[in-house]
Formats: sequence, structure tokens, C-alpha cells
Amino acid sequence: MQKASIDDIEPAPYDEDLHTDRRDLTEPLEAANLAIVRYVLAPGERFSGSVHTHMDQEEIFVILAGEAAFETRLGEVTVEAGEAIRFAPGEFQSGHNAGDSELVALALGAPRDSEDVRVARIPVLDEDVTCPDCGHDHMRLDAKGLVCPECGATTTVE
Repeated sequence: MQKASIDDIEPAPYDEDLHTDRRDLTEPLEAANLAIVRYVLAPGERFSGSVHTHMDQEEIFVILAGEAAFETRLGEVTVEAGEAIRFAPGEFQSGHNAGDSELVALALGAPRDSEDVRVARIPVLDEDVTCPDCGHDHMRLDAKGLVCPECGATTTVE
């Protein structure tokens, strides 16, 4: 058994320029097969910076307070307090606080580690991510930047 106090975990936003209250509970709880992150987002703040998918991980968001909106390829989906939403491996999404008050949510990912993340759109830049060589509709995120899963071309996002 492992127990952790969320208040004792330092916030670690996905982007150093943002002040998003993102607290990763995975390590403190010694979770072997599940990633778990608690978010507290101000109105308009995002869970992540891009419309993305994990090809090797499902994600579930449990909304504890407030209202989230998720941009998907099928349109926007609103999820309110007391509701949860699941994204299967390969389903693109990006969520944000769609309400006028604070959003509190848990994000769960299984398996714990994801090594195949694909990016399709960067909402904060209002920019789609496509392969510059073949036009494929998404790119794989890796240490080199963005790599086209179709033709292998690489690019970066400024």
C-alpha cells in the first residue's frame, strides 16, 4: 500500500511557461501499471499543448469539479463534474477548462508508460500538424522532434 498527499507533490506543468497546477501521482504512489495526474486548471487553461493520441495507452479523465471540453476529430465534447471520458489508444484529443471556475480533474493512463505519442494539432498556435513531405495528417513525437509515421520525414514545431 502507498499513500501520498497531493499538496506535498510539487506542481509540474507540461510547459515551463505555464503555471498549470499539474501534480503527477504516479511515482509517489509507486504505480507500476497506471499513470495518474491531478490537474487544477484556471478558465481557459489546457491539459496539454496539442491534439494528440497515445497509440499504446488509453486515457481516462475524471472531472471532479468544473467543466472540461475536449477537442476531438469528431468535434468538441463537454464533460462536467461527476462525469468521466475515455480515449482509446489512437483517439486524438486535447482538453481545456471550458468553464468560468476552476477545473479539477484526474487523468489516468494505462499502461503507465507511453512511448508512441502522435500529434495532430497545436491549439495554442491554431496550427495543424502535417508531414511537410507527404502531407500525412499527424506526426509521431520523439527525441528528434516530429517524425512522420508514414514516410519518416522529420520536422520541429516552433
